[in-house]
Amino acid sequence: MIDKPIALLGVPMDLGGGRRGVDMGPSAIRIAGLGPAIRSLDLEFEDRGNVEVQEPESLDALDPKARFLPQIAECCARLRARVQAAVSEGLLPLVVGGDHSIACGTVAGIASHHHAQGERIGLIWFDAHGDMNTPETTRSGNIHGMPLAAILGHGPDALTRLGDRFPSVDVANCALIGVRSLDPLERELMREVGIRCFTMKDIDSHGIHAVMKEALALAQDGTAGFHLSFDMDGVDPAVAPGVGTPVPGGLSYRESHTIMEMVAETGGLLGLEITEINPILDSKNVTARTAVEFVLSALGKTTL
Repeated sequence: MIDKPIALLGVPMDLGGGRRGVDMGPSAIRIAGLGPAIRSLDLEFEDRGNVEVQEPESLDALDPKARFLPQIAECCARLRARVQAAVSEGLLPLVVGGDHSIACGTVAGIASHHHAQGERIGLIWFDAHGDMNTPETTRSGNIHGMPLAAILGHGPDALTRLGDRFPSVDVANCALIGVRSLDPLERELMREVGIRCFTMKDIDSHGIHAVMKEALALAQDGTAGFHLSFDMDGVDPAVAPGVGTPVPGGLSYRESHTIMEMVAETGGLLGLEITEINPILDSKNVTARTAVEFVLSALGKTTL
């Protein structure tokens, strides 16, 4: 069981994607009972509200290769400061989006705190997509397809330089899990930087337990611990239909729980992030309710 108080930060961001609705993700997961569920584990829980985000209706996307970059970077800078403050207080930040571009701020906050201690952090990135595009490789210009590249030091300075460490995470301590949809130029960058990517074929061939064992070893090799950034679209749409960019053929309910259970068993979790919940595309808030169950497993809930 996690031995730190949990601090929830909502980030109602949907500037990074091409489909509206994920800005309601923080509300959906609160309505699904996240706070009472965490307290039922005898953990301290504090809801620290939402990080301020500008709404797209009042904005113009000036750069078609990096839509709303200034506004996303500004929000991520605010998030970075609030995450870093929570970590410095001995809390475990639980960040809920919002689209996956918010991870630039979350990881920068955790990495900056540990950088000041002379430590580096690891990262486990769960996603149907690579999120390794840059403005030079992107087909859509949507920044929610770029955050992992930025965290690893590739992309615009506005995202790569949010924290006190560059890059926020070393590629040797990063693992990408659940991938089944990549852009051609994105794939080239992933090969170039050498990120450890576990596709659905790897999971089918070796099983999620073996995949997670290797991923956790990478994320904890010489680090103070690791952050888990969990995009709900990594789960199969039959289990989590309410996501911004669903892709068939994802992880099952039990495989997803196994990821969270193995994360909890390490005792090395420094931060947890849930992104891309889209209530507009959901049915009876099932995706947010499922996300709450996954969070509880990551925080140490077990059957016995």
